[in-house]
Amino acid sequence: MTEFAGFYMPIEYTGINEEHLTVRRAAGVFDVSHMGEFLVKGPHALAFLQKMTTNDVAALPVGKAQYSCFPNGRGGIVDDLLVYRLDKENYLLVVNAANIEKDWNWCMQNNAENAELENISEQVAQLAVQGPKATQILQKLTPVRLSEIPYYSFAVGKFAGVEPVLLSNTGYTGAGGFELYFRPEYADTVWNAIFEAGAEEGIRPIGLGARNTLRLEMGYCLYGNDIDDTTSPIEAGLGWITKFVEGKNFIDRPLLEKQKREGVTRKLVRFELTERGIPRHGYPIVNNENKPVGQVTSGTMLPDSKKGIGMGYVATEYAQPGTKIYIQIRNKNLEAIVRK
Repeated sequence: MTEFAGFYMPIEYTGINEEHLTVRRAAGVFDVSHMGEFLVKGPHALAFLQKMTTNDVAALPVGKAQYSCFPNGRGGIVDDLLVYRLDKENYLLVVNAANIEKDWNWCMQNNAENAELENISEQVAQLAVQGPKATQILQKLTPVRLSEIPYYSFAVGKFAGVEPVLLSNTGYTGAGGFELYFRPEYADTVWNAIFEAGAEEGIRPIGLGARNTLRLEMGYCLYGNDIDDTTSPIEAGLGWITKFVEGKNFIDRPLLEKQKREGVTRKLVRFELTERGIPRHGYPIVNNENKPVGQVTSGTMLPDSKKGIGMGYVATEYAQPGTKIYIQIRNKNLEAIVRK
């Protein structure tokens, strides 16, 4: 166990490798009740969110979610988040646990539109059930037809006798599954019901360690490592959630538009070591002449292939997939290949 964002969190239950493979092959449950949740409501909610986030909230229909980020006014990122459209004038924002206070203050400071804001982080528990068998296990516990909920969509209904439960076809593993939101007093009931329903499929609880290796294998960013207040969405490869649509004058739009138009000097890449080794946060990235060209932001060794993989910022000329770079590990340069 470790202290994280005001909670004691499990790093591992039976072992990171075993838990990683359980999610890839069967199903695992992550207790992510530490995440933050804000409600944004009222006739000014859309205008507020269009200013605060990079993605186009106007294009979000009721029942859908989108990945987005808060630009910080200096070209960096306050946080990355999910935006859910609950109904016409009602949105749910899901933010990172370590950034709840920071994000809340940022929203309050910039609420010139007078949108109705409510921090409901303490009133929401969240479980992420991920893996190829997740949907069939969860379906035993709800009348909601889970197979009819598309990716990045959600439904609200009864689950394990508890309601309302928001069932969201999202996740941070790339293995498929659902994230469930409900009131904390039902957490034991919901948790126990899921493990009972999934016993024969081999469902297991999963800790923070495997959460990190799973998201890294998918190339998903982790706030504080791969993105932060000093990295722009364009540098981080998040141009796809940065929408320069007409009428959306979000914070930092002119600066990010300029970056998109003129290019940036560094880019976040995913890489794979061709030699045995584990890249770690902060390790230097060099070229074949031993000149520094970047730095590792996240890294691990994959449990099944035993390959070292990672992410890091490199000078733009080294960002193309297939490019050879070298990770400095204990004064030794290990070859790596930039991967898509």
